[in-house]
Amino acid sequence: MATLNRPAVRNAVDERIRSELEAILEQVADDPEIRALVLTGTDPAFCAGGDISAMRQRMGAAPGQLAARGWIRQRRLHGMIGALHTLEKPTVAAVNGAAAGLGMDLALCCDFIVASEQAFFTMSYVQRGLIPDGGGLYFLPRRVGLPRAKELIFSARRVMPDEALQIGLADRVVPHQGLIASAVEWATQLGSGNSSALALSKAIIDQTFELTAEQAFALGAQAQAICYTTDEHHEAVAAFLNRGARPG
Repeated sequence: MATLNRPAVRNAVDERIRSELEAILEQVADDPEIRALVLTGTDPAFCAGGDISAMRQRMGAAPGQLAARGWIRQRRLHGMIGALHTLEKPTVAAVNGAAAGLGMDLALCCDFIVASEQAFFTMSYVQRGLIPDGGGLYFLPRRVGLPRAKELIFSARRVMPDEALQIGLADRVVPHQGLIASAVEWATQLGSGNSSALALSKAIIDQTFELTAEQAFALGAQAQAICYTTDEHHEAVAAFLNRGARPG
């Protein structure tokens, strides 16, 4: 499990949080014993977004340096977001409180979202004169559809758990005290299958909105050929055949 841990500022993302999350993602990706990842925040919030102190520093930067520094910061942020989104294992966001701005983006780029009854979501960027820069422009329409994504971004209104579940922004809503247990149990179930098949399936399905049917089929054929060669596939088939060969 990865926990955003700056409760005094509602787990706002600064350079330290970004670097720590990058390190966790690398560890999870490299460790075959870790089958899934749950991302949450230290109560009372999931993540309040970007760190306001960084915004203050940016306001004081020299005009000639502002855009270049912003570009570098965006590249680093998108590297971390991309690593979370493309992690070759199931990911579950356990949203325990406010998921605002970048915090909502972090939840959206996970495979699944479990929200506590104390959670809420808001695309708060426009209230700061900004656009969603943590992947929300890409992920949110895929979750809730284009018109609703526009409405949530333009209005920056709060979405409470019941509505989040209704519109597909959250996949499950659970009591606050049971949030982590529920998310871990679900992540464990999701990650219990063949790791190679899961990784290949996820890599392809995440691209399907941008692919033609023929392209998706071609990628699927290549992935299946890889699966044919894996020890996990051979062992699963042998176990199935042996079970069928037992005397009745």
